[in-house]
Amino acid sequence: MKLKDLQKAEFWIATILYAFAIIVLISNTSNRHHDFDYYSFKEAKVSYSYFSNYFVPGIFRISIIYFTFLLLNFCIIPALIQRKNEILNYSLILIFIAFIGLVNGVCTTYTDAYLLVQYDTLQQAYNRIFFSSFSYSIWLIILISAYACAKAFIMYMVENKDKNTQSQNQMRLDVGVGLAFWFVGMLLWLTTRSPFEIIIVWTLVIFSTIGIIVYSIYYLLPYIYAQNKKFKSFFWQVFFISILLAVPMSFISMFFFYTRPEGVLVVFLFHLPTQLIISAPLAWYVYKRRLASNNELTSLRTELGKSDASLSFLQSQINPHFLFNALNTLYGTALQENAERTGEGIQKLGDMMRFMLHENVQDKISLTRDVDYLENYISLQKLRTSRSADIVIETQIDEQLNNLQIAPMLLIPFVENAFKHGISLQHPSHIKVTLQTKENTLYFDVHNSIHIKPDNDPEKLKSGIGLANVKQRLALLYVGRHELIIRESAKEFFIHLTIQL
Repeated sequence: MKLKDLQKAEFWIATILYAFAIIVLISNTSNRHHDFDYYSFKEAKVSYSYFSNYFVPGIFRISIIYFTFLLLNFCIIPALIQRKNEILNYSLILIFIAFIGLVNGVCTTYTDAYLLVQYDTLQQAYNRIFFSSFSYSIWLIILISAYACAKAFIMYMVENKDKNTQSQNQMRLDVGVGLAFWFVGMLLWLTTRSPFEIIIVWTLVIFSTIGIIVYSIYYLLPYIYAQNKKFKSFFWQVFFISILLAVPMSFISMFFFYTRPEGVLVVFLFHLPTQLIISAPLAWYVYKRRLASNNELTSLRTELGKSDASLSFLQSQINPHFLFNALNTLYGTALQENAERTGEGIQKLGDMMRFMLHENVQDKISLTRDVDYLENYISLQKLRTSRSADIVIETQIDEQLNNLQIAPMLLIPFVENAFKHGISLQHPSHIKVTLQTKENTLYFDVHNSIHIKPDNDPEKLKSGIGLANVKQRLALLYVGRHELIIRESAKEFFIHLTIQL
């Protein structure tokens, strides 16, 4: 997926969730007085209004999350990653923290007004409310920023996957998916205003899960498979790793739960079952699937290597030196007999065969050489059709002086198709080939008449390389850098090809 497509998807998903949350708030208007808030306010002897104590604060909270996500994800964080207007964007983040904390604090004084009576003074109550609100705003900014950074990191890895090994790219992608899962959970806990302890437990357990899965897939399971051990052995190793991880997790949780020691036990009770029930089976399944895919790919490469070897053997049976010497002999004989047209045809055929044997096997060749082959082919076809006055062949091919490179044999199939279906010795026919370059862009047009081959014509059943093959090569070699337009009527066929070289 391209970055623009991903941003569109993010925008519409966020907008749909925002609209859905607003609809839920509106739909609860009629039955809200039966809910918990109404009785909580009543017991505290504080007046309750769904509109002022729930609906309006809810609208503000949802809107803050929505617009903060849009601005951070699409504007501020991408600019900071690219190091643009750093002072301005960091200042905006600080302003966001203050603004969100202030607005959320005001909203909380309405939604939690029944709690104010629990404090000795209103000053203590407001201090507590606003302290929690600013903590909430900081966590919200951190989470959305972490998501935007993780997304940018994943997109960077995808765009630069050719510069790294496949294993490194896949590992980074797995870590990115795990972090995205953690982020979604964090956003859920924050939007539901869950206790801080739940956030800590979620973070510790998910981070340890990511570590165990990645370690198992890339280090532990390859060793276990090499030793021909089964899932039982892997399961017990994950069990001991989980026990060892529980030690540093306990120290970390003690820092946050110093007033509630039972929180350490809660972390452990969530941590161990998660690793044994989820991490171990998931890592085993993913590794087996990838191993099967890699084995299949290796088998295909082996078969392809055998096919290439067979093709190379067949090609070696043709002695190029003998072939070119024979063509040179025929060319000299034609000149001695004053058969200039025959000699010209032999010379062009020799150039085309030399191109096919030497340059066609390369990934990229000079555009000049590819155009030379194209012109030789058209010249040979003109020799074949020169006696028919009803056949008009026009070419407008610019000289290629800008040292551009192109994949070989991309242009010739369109011209071959034009001569195959556009030439008739019994009817008026026309072909026009235009090729131009501007900076690094190639513009290629082929316009020809259409004639249905008779049933006894041996060329009717021959498909050649085919336009479908060329479309596939263009899609693989010039992703997002080409445009192919094909138009066909009852009597004419037209193609327009643009390639960013």
